[in-house]
Amino acid sequence: MRKYWYRRILIMIATFTVAVGGSYYLIRDFKEQMKQEVSADTAGTQMVIPGGMPIGIYLETEGVMVLGTEAIDGIDGMPHEPAENLVTPGDYIIAMDGEEIRDKSRLVEAVENLENEEVILTVLRSGEAVDLKMRAVLCEDHHYKLGIWVRDNAQGLGTITFLNAGSQFGALGHGIHDVDTNTLIETSGGTVYETSIKDVQKGTSGSPGGMEGIIIYNNYNVLGSITKNTETGIYGKIDRIDALFGDQTPMETAKKEEIEEGPAVIRCAVEGEVKEYEIRITKVDMGAKEVNKGIILEVTDQELLEAAGGIVQGMSGSPIIQNGKLVGAVTHVFVQDSSKGYGIFIENMLENVESS
Repeated sequence: MRKYWYRRILIMIATFTVAVGGSYYLIRDFKEQMKQEVSADTAGTQMVIPGGMPIGIYLETEGVMVLGTEAIDGIDGMPHEPAENLVTPGDYIIAMDGEEIRDKSRLVEAVENLENEEVILTVLRSGEAVDLKMRAVLCEDHHYKLGIWVRDNAQGLGTITFLNAGSQFGALGHGIHDVDTNTLIETSGGTVYETSIKDVQKGTSGSPGGMEGIIIYNNYNVLGSITKNTETGIYGKIDRIDALFGDQTPMETAKKEEIEEGPAVIRCAVEGEVKEYEIRITKVDMGAKEVNKGIILEVTDQELLEAAGGIVQGMSGSPIIQNGKLVGAVTHVFVQDSSKGYGIFIENMLENVESS
């Protein structure tokens, strides 16, 4: 279910960054309504607004993620790989010679301004800062280079699952992993954008389909911010609530013990507008090894099967509703049978948002 478009760059190449910002407004009446609903709720459950709408995602890494190393030709005409066996794919470069590195452009600038070969890179590895000493290579253009492939952002499309009374959202139901290292991306934050679905590639056996949308990464299309990227989804705050949630009717959430094998629905916008489609929950696995695979489901809605073949990439986060309660979210599709997939219990997602 993870399909994201990434940029890669070797340190000696210049790049650009996308600036986002602007001011937005909150729907105060909506927040008061939700607080009233929550205050009347029973212990152990919450009232949230279910989603199903597609969102554009821009996620920034914590520092600059290392993808790998590469040999480069020095001024002596010989190949050198100065970072080999020093940096590891999945490391995050957070400083160079004591200067903070926040993105690729700053790293490129720092390397271009080197005056000697001695370099100390500070990387974040398994949550700990590690200093690495290396020798940069002087090249024919009389600039030093490190020969490290890096990335500082991830972009793509997913589905929002819910919004709570504090304007906090949960989406995807699974984390965003780097496509090259397959590690969960450690993020310094990100942005949620408006998007619209323009086409759907139908899933077939052995080839999951996908939703294709248009995302314009500018200030006018910003919906909110991303603060967390976890194995259970991405989380943050929506500022322009009315621009995303046309229907703001609260719904009660269910504990996993309440989920039953049998009929349910999922909400998604695979055909361009949010609709509910019939599914069947075929298994509820309380002891699933992976947190986002506790629900096994099968699409039974003929309209969705004809339009998309079942579950497609981009539907991650689609709310699962049963007996009038939000019980979970779609997370994965079976590669060999796109009519079937996995879901996560909603209570596992709610653990990542603060109660208001």
